[in-house]
Amino acid sequence: MNSPTTRRQFLTTTSLASVGALTASDATAQDAKPASGPNLEGHIFKAVKGGRKRGESPLDFFKRLKGLGFDGVESGNANEADAYAAATAETGVMFHGQVCGWHWGTRLSSPDEATRAKGIAMMKDNILATHRLGGSAVLLVPGKVSGPNETHDHVWHRSIAEVSKVLPLASRLGVRILIETVWNGFCESPDKFRDYIDAFNSPWVGAYFDIGNMQKFAPAEEWIRTLGNRNVKLDIKDWGKKNGFCRLGEGDVDWDKVRVALKEVGFSGWATREGSDKSLEDTSSLIDQLLIGK
Repeated sequence: MNSPTTRRQFLTTTSLASVGALTASDATAQDAKPASGPNLEGHIFKAVKGGRKRGESPLDFFKRLKGLGFDGVESGNANEADAYAAATAETGVMFHGQVCGWHWGTRLSSPDEATRAKGIAMMKDNILATHRLGGSAVLLVPGKVSGPNETHDHVWHRSIAEVSKVLPLASRLGVRILIETVWNGFCESPDKFRDYIDAFNSPWVGAYFDIGNMQKFAPAEEWIRTLGNRNVKLDIKDWGKKNGFCRLGEGDVDWDKVRVALKEVGFSGWATREGSDKSLEDTSSLIDQLLIGK
């Protein structure tokens, strides 16, 4: 297992920063409570999962995102890598990573060896595409606890064995594999998830912490503190016992405590909205107020 100092040094030297011009958006989040606590401006880079319109060029897409106050996007077409690079050069908005969209149906925890091999092949494609587009990581759900043939132990050991096969490629290309916290019956406590990340014993595997997902099991700030510098990127969601996934600020997440925890662990990185609010302008304004604390 890497020592805390080694991991912290690695994350410090490989942290991703982007420079994107932010513009003021509509005051659509004025009904949310005023923010208190630390301001994380300059440490949170705002992104969306996608949203490129049919027929829209990468440049026009990035200009639109910039106008809405976003720094980047977590999706992209590797066949247009040059166009994406040119759009980033002009706008400062960038592609920061890719989701392994196959990971629920082709699970690395599957009891079927051929299924796991198919997943690894697709993961290699994701890593290569992310590298071509200039991103820093791929998001992965490692498996699902689904019965006697996919128990918690199966997900733990099979996924570690499979992901380890692509770590040489990931390290050579400088693309990290980030495990997302989701409702898959696996590592549903901060301590267990921390130990799972550490079991890889690799700086190329980290946590992609979904703020709203894990509120069901423990307060988001507890997860953040326990995972510490294993937190590399964030998914932005809100969730409440009474209303499920909802508009940011309308669930049970205590955003002031989240900012305090992120400040304590020294987080600096991408935060990507998964889900929707009243509009993209609303989302941008809510992130500014609730997660950044502007």
